[in-house]
Amino acid sequence: MRLDINLANRPYEDAGQFWMRWGTALAAVGLFTLLLLTLTVSGWFSARRDRNKVSELRGKIAASDAMRRQAEEFLNRPENRATRDDSQFLNELIERKTFSWTRVLEDLEKVMPARVHLVSIHPELDDDNQLALNMTVAGDSRDKAIELERRMEESLRFTQTHIVAEHIDVASSSVQFNIKAIYVPHALGAPVANSPATGAPAVSAQISKRSNP
Repeated sequence: MRLDINLANRPYEDAGQFWMRWGTALAAVGLFTLLLLTLTVSGWFSARRDRNKVSELRGKIAASDAMRRQAEEFLNRPENRATRDDSQFLNELIERKTFSWTRVLEDLEKVMPARVHLVSIHPELDDDNQLALNMTVAGDSRDKAIELERRMEESLRFTQTHIVAEHIDVASSSVQFNIKAIYVPHALGAPVANSPATGAPAVSAQISKRSNP
C-alpha cells in the first residue's frame, strides 16, 4: 500500500486554474473600467463641444443685439426720423399683406362661446411688429368673456390675450368687454376664402392707417 504525503508548508494548489479564474475576473474588470473611461472621455468631449456651440450662439446673439441697438440709435437721430418713419410705414404695409379679415373672423368664430358676439375689432402693429387686436365683445356674463379669453389662449392664432375693461350696455342689457390679444397669421401662401364663412358674426372693423404726406 502506497501513501502520498505532502510535506510542504502550504497545501497544494493548482496555480494554472487559480490564475485562469482570477485572470478572467481581472480582464472583465479591466474591460468594464475601460468602457467607463471611454464613456467619460466621450461625454467630456461632447459637453465641451456643446459648451463651445452655446458660447458661439451667445456671441452671435450678442452681436445681433448690438447691431440692432446701433441701428435703432441711428434711426432715432433727429436727422433720420423721417427715414425711420418711412421704414415703419413700409413694414406696416408688408405686414398687412399677411392680414386677412376673413381669416381673423373665421378664427374668432371658432373660439367664440355661445351668447357672445363681436362688436368691433381694431388691428394694429405693436412696438415689436406683432399684429395686436383690440376687440370689443358683448355677452350676458363675465364668465363668457373669461371663457373666450381661455379659448383664445388655447388656440394657435391668438396669444397674450387679456381683458382690459368691461362695462354694462344699458340699451342692450349686455356686458361689453374690451379684449387685447396678439394675432398669429396663417402661413403665407395658404389659401384664403373670398368671403367670410357662413354665420360669421357681424363686425364693425377698422384698421389703423398712416396718412401719406
